[in-house]
Amino acid sequence: MLKKWVLILWVVFLCFMVISMVITVVTYNRSFPRFDRHDDTINATLRYTDIESSYPRTLTTFVSGDNNLRGYIYHQDDALGLIVISHGLGGGADSYLPYMKWFYDQGWSIFMYDATGSFDSEGDSTIGFPQSVKDLEAALHYIRSNQTFDGLDICIFGHSWGGYAAINVLHLVDDIIAVISVAAPNDANTFIFDQVKESMGLFAYTQKPFLSLYQNLKFGAYTKLNGVDAINQTDAKIMIIQGIKDEIVTYDHTALYAKQSLITNEEVSFILIEDEGRNGHQHLFRSDDAISYIEAINVSYRALYDAHHENIPYEVKQSFYEDIDRYRVQALDEALMMMCHDHFMNALDQS
Repeated sequence: MLKKWVLILWVVFLCFMVISMVITVVTYNRSFPRFDRHDDTINATLRYTDIESSYPRTLTTFVSGDNNLRGYIYHQDDALGLIVISHGLGGGADSYLPYMKWFYDQGWSIFMYDATGSFDSEGDSTIGFPQSVKDLEAALHYIRSNQTFDGLDICIFGHSWGGYAAINVLHLVDDIIAVISVAAPNDANTFIFDQVKESMGLFAYTQKPFLSLYQNLKFGAYTKLNGVDAINQTDAKIMIIQGIKDEIVTYDHTALYAKQSLITNEEVSFILIEDEGRNGHQHLFRSDDAISYIEAINVSYRALYDAHHENIPYEVKQSFYEDIDRYRVQALDEALMMMCHDHFMNALDQS
């Protein structure tokens, strides 16, 4: 009888293991789908067609793993240096055109790229969280091989997924002079588990070993990288920007900002954004006027939504967004952007 119960327990245990691994694989892969370009006729993003006459760019490609990634070079003669912009999950390089435009206007050359499985780059999916580090590492290798950038000091500006990459790529390269990381988690395992816990509750703890195992199998040593260790061993000048009401990367738990007590590097500055309208995960750099304008747009859109009984026709949406001033919606907080510029300039002066 005892042997029978032992056998039953083993069968139950093995079934639990198999089912848990299947749940982990399905859940993880669904969290990192492919993200194609958004329909810009029904949103208020800044489009390259809006600015291309003043901001010429060169398209290029480089390899990351098995995929060719699309790169965008905004080069100017006598540039101060090169800023590499690393985008967040769900977006692409063009999602950060306002930042490119602002930095370019200050005299910087810019390199942007669509990460694996994003916008114009190859990839059936975005693969996983550490993929952002692999893609940024590949972008930096490409930059070093391109004579266009010879003699230019390199800075990195990254947001969320890209902010995590901007810091953690410092484990892998040693010639970056400055990094600005915005709304970024410290490490992949803690962040992903936190997201799973949000959806599964306490049951997530039973899945934690499988989640770590699967991510480790996919990414190996990249999974073990963390921002604190990267910062403490680098000579690059670091700025960490975080929103106090960020519901995705929580400022007091998963965010790199929350690890201040573990950071021994004295060349690090921390900025916590508390102002309503720009203290979440997105839009930390919105100007005061943009916030007011967007509030007015939202009121008008809500009225349109109600008028069409919660089902606005596509053509009506297009007409609505045709009348929106995209430059005004995407205007950046000059004071915060200038702090970023000064951070990079100070690194240039000390390099």
